[in-house]
Amino acid sequence: MAIANSLIASGDNTILVVDAGKRYAITTILVCNTFTPNPIHEEDGQTVFDLHIIPQGQAIGDRNMVVRSLVLPAGETFTFDSEKIVLEEGDYIVIAGESPEVLAATVSYLEV
Repeated sequence: MAIANSLIASGDNTILVVDAGKRYAITTILVCNTFTPNPIHEEDGQTVFDLHIIPQGQAIGDRNMVVRSLVLPAGETFTFDSEKIVLEEGDYIVIAGESPEVLAATVSYLEV
């Protein structure tokens, strides 16, 4: 099993691209909001993201969106593990983040 980790900036962030001649079975995608609230300030640290699983040659858009505008509170983790997804050469996973930039993503996968 392999993993790919990435901090998510505002905008589109490519998390994983399937290498030439490979196929990957995605077992889990985790997205963690790393924000630690400060009780002195009123920031709640929640953020929103989209998740796309994109076939090779296709651009990011509504037709490959898997999760839309998910609100993730500070300190929470979103887990996408109920479906196994097989990606072919050149397919890729993108997370589109917003401010504040407090997201960390992990993708667990197997070569098949």
